[in-house]
Amino acid sequence: MTAARAGLRDFWRAAVSSAIFPLHERLKGHRSVAWRRDLERSQWWSPEALGAHRARRLREFLVRVQRTVPYYRALFEEIGFQAKDLCDVGDLRHVPLLDKPTIRANLEALKAEGSKRLTVFNTGGSSGEPLTFYLSRERVSHDVAAKWRATRWWGVDIGDPEVVLWGSPIELGAQDRLKAIRDRLLRSKLLPAFAMSESNMSRFLHDIRRIRPRMLFGYPSALALLATGAERLDMGMDDLGIRVAFVTGERLYPEQKKRIASVFGCRVANGYGGRDAGFIAHECPQGGMHLSAEDVVVETVDARGAPVPTGRPGEIVVTHMATGEFPFIRYRTGDVGILGVADCPCGRGLPVLREIHGRTTDFVVAADGTIMHGLALIYTVRALPGVHMFKIVQESRDLVRVLVVPTGDLTQDIAETIRSGCRARLGSQVDVRVERVDAIPPERSGKYRYVVSRIATSVAG
Repeated sequence: MTAARAGLRDFWRAAVSSAIFPLHERLKGHRSVAWRRDLERSQWWSPEALGAHRARRLREFLVRVQRTVPYYRALFEEIGFQAKDLCDVGDLRHVPLLDKPTIRANLEALKAEGSKRLTVFNTGGSSGEPLTFYLSRERVSHDVAAKWRATRWWGVDIGDPEVVLWGSPIELGAQDRLKAIRDRLLRSKLLPAFAMSESNMSRFLHDIRRIRPRMLFGYPSALALLATGAERLDMGMDDLGIRVAFVTGERLYPEQKKRIASVFGCRVANGYGGRDAGFIAHECPQGGMHLSAEDVVVETVDARGAPVPTGRPGEIVVTHMATGEFPFIRYRTGDVGILGVADCPCGRGLPVLREIHGRTTDFVVAADGTIMHGLALIYTVRALPGVHMFKIVQESRDLVRVLVVPTGDLTQDIAETIRSGCRARLGSQVDVRVERVDAIPPERSGKYRYVVSRIATSVAG
């Protein structure tokens, strides 16, 4: 890249970050610019100062919810909970957990009285029935600000060229003229993650070479698949000046991280969150997976809903304090993780999510009832020569189906190796059916899942 072109890029990034995007947000009624500035100050507070701030903000949030939200007004009265008396974030454990069936059954009662301009959203439904809920401008503003702050940790900013490999029908169905103009101004190119055919992957890679993005964003499985396609097509992608690949929406496996970094010549930053639970955590360049603690309270609980100690795995439960008009309080994400303390070398006072184990549906159950992560089965298939793509579906304790897209013929040796490897972990009596398929379709959201379990597990605790 010439010096003149680099200078033009830097000028446009500054213009977008300081003027165009703030104007865009103001026109949408969002306060993301002011909130991002606040977050960039508060991230350096001490854990004690941040803890006091969170307790005060949580109390104000719950008082507002108790006053204006019919569902929680009735619930708090039933359990004898007074939000104004909350002294510490730990007092939140007295409030019952919120799950998807409860939201579906109380959709209107969860809306604050007098709330206006709420937008209907849906989850992708990749692990079950999609969830419908409402988000306010306040909540969207806070999530935009938290993501923006994390982006800037890596020396990139809104306005830097970006390629997004995503699969949500919500984004991909909104490509109207106004959004297309906005994306061109922000220099963001959206590629559909659910259309990863061989011809499309070649086109996507050529698009990336043409755009020379500063950052990539997408599902780890989709970016890893694209990286594999680049290797297969012998297309060099590590000379484009890509600084970082942001990945989210799924568990990031070490092999995926290594492949993405190697092929695209960049670092890989993991992010964790959801359309429902919000922007929860993001990795900094020093490796800490920092929680957006100014906005969210994250707990880990066991199968009975009781808190688990720091350092032990539990189901991740989220309270988002910018959801006063449609509250997410102690919301069960269905994900399993381990909380840590604020000890990252970067010096930020934000607590960390030490590990993310994945969704409860990413775990499998052996014939004797032992629960294990799906990695135990993934390792038996992934390294086999002759296997291009695969998906493992546990239908029951007695039946597992392994869908395989082979590079050539699916030989008896490959099939028997898969069967014996799965049985060694699940039990010799388990029926392991190896099925040749032409393709592994992504989930409705565009994600690719290596393991899907149809069995309800209690992995937390």
